[in-house]
Amino acid sequence: MSLYAQFASALDAILDELAAAGTLPADINRRNVAVEPPRDPSHGDLATNAAMVLAKAAGTNPRALAGEIAPRLETVKGVTAVEIAGPGFINIRLDGNAWRDELTTILGVGDEYGRTETGKGEIVNVEYVSANPTGPMHMGHCRGAVVGDALANLLEWAGFGVVREYYVNDAGSQVDTLARSAHLRYREALGEDIGEIPEGLYPGDYLKPVGQQLAAEFGEDFVGKSESEWLATFKTKTVAAMIELIKHDLGLLGIHHDLFASEAELQASGKVEEAMETLKAKDLVYVGMLEAPKGETPEDWEPVELTLFRSTQFGDDQDRPMKKSDGSWTYFGADAAYHLQKAQKADHLVNIWGADHAGTVKRVQSAVTALTDGRVDLDVKLVQMVKLMRAGEPIKMSKRAGNFVTLADVVREVGKDVVRFMMLTRKADAMLEFDFAKVVEASKDNPVFYVQYAHARICSLQRKAAAAGISGEGADLSLLDGEELALVQKAAQFPRMVEQAAHAHEPHRIAFYLYDLAAQLHAAWNRGNDDPSKRFLLEDNVPLTAARLELARGIGQVLKNGLKIMGVEAAEEMR
Repeated sequence: MSLYAQFASALDAILDELAAAGTLPADINRRNVAVEPPRDPSHGDLATNAAMVLAKAAGTNPRALAGEIAPRLETVKGVTAVEIAGPGFINIRLDGNAWRDELTTILGVGDEYGRTETGKGEIVNVEYVSANPTGPMHMGHCRGAVVGDALANLLEWAGFGVVREYYVNDAGSQVDTLARSAHLRYREALGEDIGEIPEGLYPGDYLKPVGQQLAAEFGEDFVGKSESEWLATFKTKTVAAMIELIKHDLGLLGIHHDLFASEAELQASGKVEEAMETLKAKDLVYVGMLEAPKGETPEDWEPVELTLFRSTQFGDDQDRPMKKSDGSWTYFGADAAYHLQKAQKADHLVNIWGADHAGTVKRVQSAVTALTDGRVDLDVKLVQMVKLMRAGEPIKMSKRAGNFVTLADVVREVGKDVVRFMMLTRKADAMLEFDFAKVVEASKDNPVFYVQYAHARICSLQRKAAAAGISGEGADLSLLDGEELALVQKAAQFPRMVEQAAHAHEPHRIAFYLYDLAAQLHAAWNRGNDDPSKRFLLEDNVPLTAARLELARGIGQVLKNGLKIMGVEAAEEMR
């Protein structure tokens, strides 16, 4: 058990005592009680808000309740002092052995350090990428792909069961266009001069291999035939080929989904009708007319009767159409059914969407609440665009793709790890710049390099120590001083960071944390440049070197574990 978890458990036992004594109500809600680092390190090593959070429900004031908690905390192993601050915060100071014990824990647990059971095995369906299957992945898809995949990793580390899902939009008109484009390439593969690609069809060369496959399979069976004779077949074959292309491109980033769900199959299965009947039974669907658009009404607007979902009952600003006047389903109608399908096998839903989908968030959340009676929650993370640059100049065109920069091109140029790390260096809803020159720069300003270099430095240290015949095995950790134990204090926050980032659905927090931990490691390393006695490797002082080797190994382990969540390899040397 990590140090923060130990103190959270100790605090919980103290609160149990106070409840048994009648100081606290037995059923008091402790959900918001936290043990965390104080904002100002000079205030101590740990802090808790327990008295602030629980005082009102206990019918007392925070400082009085803190006065009940503080003496009991003083008896916990490793505590040297407990102070009540301000209106009722409790600051805790620990002895050095508490941090030495945590270093021993890090080294003992190894690759599992940071994993928690906070998720209690609850199932989270994370849907991400879900690009239309009409071409290869481009950099517009990349950020959402990385955010979703890193979030799935993060949730697993926090003890959740995770389903990684991709929703294939294969029921819309764009798929008909794709099939027509593939038919053109099919004819080309059979020797026909197709000339310029007609306006409205997909012009990319990526469809040439698809056309060749179709020609090999069908020969001239569909040459000169009416569209009705080949469209359905070409749709099925071409979408399947595009999904394989998408899987390949995502694989370059180390991304693999558990499930590819088809919109066409969803509609054919009757799931949309099932969702509609569920809402009808709750009196949440009716036939009515939408209000005219606010502001200036378009000349061609006229009221028509539609099947509407009572989205306003769930906080939306208007009711939403589920079925058009011609009887076909709206995109929202199909989307509601799709989310019901996911919710039937999950406790929580998370969607990673582009920022251009912001307007549809509330209606889909409303539908999930209505369809599941609030049993399943839906969190939507909106991902802003990535602005591609090269040495400060915007990139607008790719020679290979014609009108977009492919994900494959970027991964081949700078590498999977650089792409993945950079996509997590900003909060998802903030704009991100990706400069091809800067992301490979060997400087502190490049977070990818800075974190990787910290791990590589530690690996280099281990190799040099081994060459000198020095091992950290059996090291006396009491030789580590306060400056060195400050590194352990930062490393000890990792399990807590995993829990917090997982509950917030924000994997970028791990990237920020690793940068800060790397900065402390580099600072400790650089102190040895100014003062030789501070160096990690002192061949004339083997006991102290052994202790510092174990310290470095522990920090390296946390860096490695954090990078694993991000889907990034921990570099052992910088090339």
